[in-house]
Amino acid sequence: MRRVRYRVAASLDGCIAGPAGEIDWIVADPSVDFGALYAEFDTVLLGRHTYELTLQPGAPPWPAGWRIYVVSRTLPAEQPAGVTVVRSVDDTVAALRAEKGRDIWLFGGGVLAASLLDAGLLDRVEVSVMPVLLGGGPRLVAVGAPRTPLKLASSRSSPSGILTLEYEVQRAAG
Repeated sequence: MRRVRYRVAASLDGCIAGPAGEIDWIVADPSVDFGALYAEFDTVLLGRHTYELTLQPGAPPWPAGWRIYVVSRTLPAEQPAGVTVVRSVDDTVAALRAEKGRDIWLFGGGVLAASLLDAGLLDRVEVSVMPVLLGGGPRLVAVGAPRTPLKLASSRSSPSGILTLEYEVQRAAG
């Protein structure tokens, strides 16, 4: 079964964007091998706000061949080739997990992460904690998410001050 991995940058105070949606605080880390990272995935899930950020001028394109699913109740279904608007996240993600393929990247955001946790569809939380306090903005996981025990799988720090924490989501037996 494919895993859904919430891989995200966050400030030390738990925000995934600044108060006005800004992401200029994310530290560029030359030690990250994006080619190797992208090779782990072939599908990406995004909330509407995050998707709209990826459409801004200067945003890098998604790797060729990736399937992009945007969870939104307000976006029109007609989107560029390769982009699918999803209304029912639970059914779609359960079906994607059952398919053959590489892992699924939950690219953002906190509301979508909370929904997937609530549905038992999030397998891993991978947070790159940036050395900054933002004082406000969208949270790593939205208020109202279920309490979820995590097991540390790995941790590492970079010379640029980024602490990367990778956790497996623990589920109750049965």
